[in-house]
Amino acid sequence: MDSAGKEREAVQLMAEAEKRVKGSHSFLRGLFGGNTRVEEACEMYTRAANMFKIAKNWSAAGNAFCQAAKLHMQLQSKHDSATSFVDAGNAYKKADPQEAINCLNAAIDIYTDMGRFTIAAKHHITIAEIYEAELVDIEKAIAHYEQAADYYKGEESNRQVVGITNKCLLKVAAYAAQLEQYQKAIEIYEQVGTNTMDNPLLKYSAKEYFFKAALCHFIVDELNAKLALEKYEEMFPAFTDSRECKLLKKLLEAHEEQNSEAYTEAVKEFDSISRLDQWLTTMLLRIKKTIQGEGDGDLK
Repeated sequence: MDSAGKEREAVQLMAEAEKRVKGSHSFLRGLFGGNTRVEEACEMYTRAANMFKIAKNWSAAGNAFCQAAKLHMQLQSKHDSATSFVDAGNAYKKADPQEAINCLNAAIDIYTDMGRFTIAAKHHITIAEIYEAELVDIEKAIAHYEQAADYYKGEESNRQVVGITNKCLLKVAAYAAQLEQYQKAIEIYEQVGTNTMDNPLLKYSAKEYFFKAALCHFIVDELNAKLALEKYEEMFPAFTDSRECKLLKKLLEAHEEQNSEAYTEAVKEFDSISRLDQWLTTMLLRIKKTIQGEGDGDLK
């Protein structure tokens, strides 16, 4: 059957499901088999949703999964209700990002009520990603990444959970710095750096987090950056030999001398070996603008 045929069949199933739900409300049906009709309606809504998916009618699929989710809740089947809300969210993601978020939030409410915080955290990350990519609301993305990290922290810790928690926190730190919430960014980078520097598998990344924390300090105050750099070297001796640490020392020296050419040269030298990403470029430019007479200079 082609997609149009699937869609027609799905519409018929939706109508039939609606009839079942209405029939279950009558007094006699309520006494004799009302729940059975609701269960049948649930199954029909789910089948219809899958047919709409085949036809790529994502909004209709999301709506059908939502109807199934509400009926599962009526039947006191929380797990099935949450699963249907997640299915609805995944369908809506392709057509209506805000509706996808509403459905995923409904699933999260059920999972947290059941004490399933790890799975709730996973859906908070999905919502954060929708706010990042589709709705471009960074404040809300930050809030959901933070909530996910909180839920993961509260659960049993293993390497995978720690990795996901750090990933969420680092997203928050990066966005906080972009929004000029430097203290918040510094605290997170220091926390993640400290947590990873004693881990044989992760310690290589610690230098990057201390580097980013130092840059955030640098934007606020040159002296703070010097003190932070000394602290990081003391805490994590391997940092001293890193290219990141050497760059920071050159930048601090150039800044102290108010020498924008030396500053630019140090950045270019670093970039020739390790390409600067957008975040680092933004932070380094913000520091460069604090050199007298630099105005809106670039890093070239």
